[in-house]
Amino acid sequence: MTTPFDIADNARLVSIAARQVAQLPTPAKDELLLKMADAIEADEKLILAENNKDIEAGRERGLTEAMLDRLLLTSERIKDIANAIRDIIALTDPVGHVADLSLRPNGIQVGKMRIPLGVIAMIYEARPNVTAEAAALCIKSGNAVILRGGSEAIHSNLALARCLHRVLVDCQIDRNIISVIPDTSRAVIEQLLKQRETIDLVIPRGGEGLIRYVTENSQIPVIQHFKGVCHLYIDKFADISKATNILINGKAQKPSACNAFETMLVHKDIADTFLPIAAKALADKKVKVHACKQSKAYFSHATLATDEDYHAEYLAYEIAIKVVSSYDEAIEHINQFTSDHTEVIVSQDVSRCQAFIRQINSSVVMSNASSRFSDGGQLGLGSEIGISTSKLHAYGPMGLNALTTEKYIVIGDGQIRE
Repeated sequence: MTTPFDIADNARLVSIAARQVAQLPTPAKDELLLKMADAIEADEKLILAENNKDIEAGRERGLTEAMLDRLLLTSERIKDIANAIRDIIALTDPVGHVADLSLRPNGIQVGKMRIPLGVIAMIYEARPNVTAEAAALCIKSGNAVILRGGSEAIHSNLALARCLHRVLVDCQIDRNIISVIPDTSRAVIEQLLKQRETIDLVIPRGGEGLIRYVTENSQIPVIQHFKGVCHLYIDKFADISKATNILINGKAQKPSACNAFETMLVHKDIADTFLPIAAKALADKKVKVHACKQSKAYFSHATLATDEDYHAEYLAYEIAIKVVSSYDEAIEHINQFTSDHTEVIVSQDVSRCQAFIRQINSSVVMSNASSRFSDGGQLGLGSEIGISTSKLHAYGPMGLNALTTEKYIVIGDGQIRE
């Protein structure tokens, strides 16, 4: 008879293991991560075989092509996972860094030191790469991690877990610093979110429904990222060639990504010139268009856009388009429909770009660049553990620093308070 998985006991063991990883020096953490990267490449055939089980089951369950793409592992993607871990090794370890050390009038020195958060729980759908990359980020930042992937990726996740655990055992490090939960029932999530005595932070990654469920039911602080409704605003001073390239890259390179464009706003003064070019480029990529009344005529098979379309995160070859009468209307639209993920302006007017960056407070704001750069690796963070669209603790792609906090340190020489 199979023993039920005890999430409370598991969280307790992980919290104990967190004490060990928090004390590992940087060279030891880097050596451990290098061995994990090598082990993942060495286990490629086994991992791909287990991933194939998930893909076949996903097709039988009728998963969307976008979800299957997130789930799929290939030889190239296995190498990408291993290289992402190696990239993390190359990053500066934030743990122990002291900043803002200042001398007080009484002679004491006061500063802040970066320390690990402790135990991080990741709840995510598909994306088996998250299993390895989140584990690596947590180890480098001195944290232990509990990973609860979705049922659609269970074989892939457990294969990666076996690989990582083997390295930990060989290095005589508590294997509980990485825990991959084998139970994919919703009841396990419910229990996980109650372990406030042993878990310090919950990071959900997946669909809006999952993230809302976690946020509404957690007794532990949650990093939120409900969805990525990323906007592209084509200003009247835009360079047409740049605008077209940025549109197609941001929409069609990887439409299943949360940093893909979902809505494009076009200034009326450039619409007659730009929209015919955009229509052909989108048609070549077979992108379905939901267009406003002013722009619908430029697209042969467009449907009329509604507010629901402007709220939508399509994660597919699909986009909403609206012509705006002014820069101010574009700002107003973005502020109304934003998910606080990523917004982009294309304009040759430097002052207009600077104003856009000041006025829009999404977690990533860009001028004249594709939204696909809204990614931890592309922004120089190494792999990211998630993207925060809540403004507390961390905002935007979360790298190593976002997995630490600061404690005050005081250095004295016998001073006492009068």
